Amino acid sequence: MPNSATRAVIVGGTQGLGLAIARQLLDEGCSALVISGRDEAKGEAAAAELSRSGARVEFVRADIAEIGDCIGLIEEAVKRIGSLNGLVNAAACCDRGGLLDTTQEIWARLMDTNARGPFFTMQAFVRHVKAEGRPASIVNILSMSMHCGQSYLAPYSASKAALANITRNTAQAFRKDRIRCNGIACGWMDTPGEDATQKRFHGASDNWLAEAEARQPFGQLVKPTEVAPLVAYLLSPRSGVMTGALIDCDQNVAGAYPE
Repeated sequence: MPNSATRAVIVGGTQGLGLAIARQLLDEGCSALVISGRDEAKGEAAAAELSRSGARVEFVRADIAEIGDCIGLIEEAVKRIGSLNGLVNAAACCDRGGLLDTTQEIWARLMDTNARGPFFTMQAFVRHVKAEGRPASIVNILSMSMHCGQSYLAPYSASKAALANITRNTAQAFRKDRIRCNGIACGWMDTPGEDATQKRFHGASDNWLAEAEARQPFGQLVKPTEVAPLVAYLLSPRSGVMTGALIDCDQNVAGAYPE
């Protein structure tokens, strides 16, 4: 199978897109996975479900906003499943804030989770892979908001733009080590996290998803099961030498204007 040799860590792999990616990798024959998140009960339940595939799936609790957890996650993953060759950064904080109402605390939380956390997780991962002397692949989940974003997403958009740069810089830096790094900029996505965000920050009703999808060009939001195969492709040898790519995965085209 295309991902039969994959031994990966999925940061934020206990729900939403991260969990869909884990399922996709296992469907493609992945031999071992570590999923991480902050909620231990949710993480253990997800690992138990995924383990029914017959593969080895371990949950490691980690708060990606904490640098110690970033480094410790990779170290613990190696202890549990051995040498790694894949990393997916899918965890994110989506708190709202514009230029005038963003507090220092909100700015720090978004940057720590969405940019600093992936940076130091990648650092620990690349150090491990270089020491092993083996090729590897990293996929960072970005956002279409990295191109600009709504006014109430100023720090979120900035954090994803930072991660986009980190993605390309890492790709450039480690080409000769055969460590690839790519990013996927997802559009508005239908996930449990987005449901919670809409209700928490926008007072959305239980019917918000149907109303939102009715307004979209394709009559839907992006679905995790549509993005997961792309992540699996980028992790696998099928994507060849592809590195430094930032792929927009949305029904709206960045830079386009109404005609």
